[in-house]
Amino acid sequence: MAPDALPAGAWSKTLAPYREAKAGRSIFEIVVTVVPLLAIWALAWALHAHGWWWAALLLTIPAAGFLVRLFMIQHDCGHGSFFGQRQANDWVGRVIGVFTLTPYDYWRQTHAIHHATSGNLDRRGLGAIEMLTVDEYLALTPIHRLGYRLYRHPLVMFGLGPAFVFFLMQRLPIGMMRQGWRPWVSVLGNGVAVLVGLGALVWVFGAAPVLIVNVVTMLLAATIGVWLFYVQHQFEGAQWARNGEWKRDHAALAGSSHYDLPPVLRWFTANIGIHHVHHLSSRIPFYRLSNVLKDHPELRPVSRIGLWESFRCARLALWDEAAGRLVSFREARLAA
Repeated sequence: MAPDALPAGAWSKTLAPYREAKAGRSIFEIVVTVVPLLAIWALAWALHAHGWWWAALLLTIPAAGFLVRLFMIQHDCGHGSFFGQRQANDWVGRVIGVFTLTPYDYWRQTHAIHHATSGNLDRRGLGAIEMLTVDEYLALTPIHRLGYRLYRHPLVMFGLGPAFVFFLMQRLPIGMMRQGWRPWVSVLGNGVAVLVGLGALVWVFGAAPVLIVNVVTMLLAATIGVWLFYVQHQFEGAQWARNGEWKRDHAALAGSSHYDLPPVLRWFTANIGIHHVHHLSSRIPFYRLSNVLKDHPELRPVSRIGLWESFRCARLALWDEAAGRLVSFREARLAA
């Protein structure tokens, strides 16, 4: 039987044993992520102080890798999977949010919406990359078509987009402005903490090294993060469905990719490429996702894409309901 043909809820029972977080392992993962990140930044600041700004700039590449991994730890905290106690998850997530420029409590709510609606054409919205169907796109006015094409252009999506999201968009609780004081406290509290942290760094090291080291690290990490989020749900073979046909387990397996990365990249991205399993059971800590694939090899080929073939996904921009697949603007134009 195919993995996505099992009865509803079958995978939840099968994967339940993997949900237990181990406090010692979680603390270890934080240490091996935070200590190298701070060490690289310290070395980069020292190099800049001695006039080797180009070497400091090169160090932002590995620093971005560790910052991406730190965000993935925050991601697990948001799912309540990194520690057994909710308060531990929440406070670790909030502290990490100062490093990642991500207001934890606000992001946790929007991300929960993403999990509840992923792959559902009738519930697209908050917490996801905007995607139109071919018919919706053709129904737009010329100016709005241009706007969507610009939005989906790789230079915008993976160039300007990450900076806009992390530096500007997340300074306001977009989509939750009228849902009480909590989203505002999360966003504004994160913003104040970020400003205090950056101010302290500028006071100690100066504006130039902070701009070259910390801001560039954040830009690189944000770009990697947006790419990962994109390719996890918009890839060749991805499936989307309307309300009446949408099923959670099928959406997880057919609408979330198994981004099969090389071991080093898998480590830096904290196994987030095993995204179909993550959507099946978001309470599994990232360091146990590989165990799921080892024990259930039938999940390994499901929605699998490799590193090099994943770059072709950047051209996908529209959902063709008639063909049941994602298509490029060119393919949509030829079909029309």
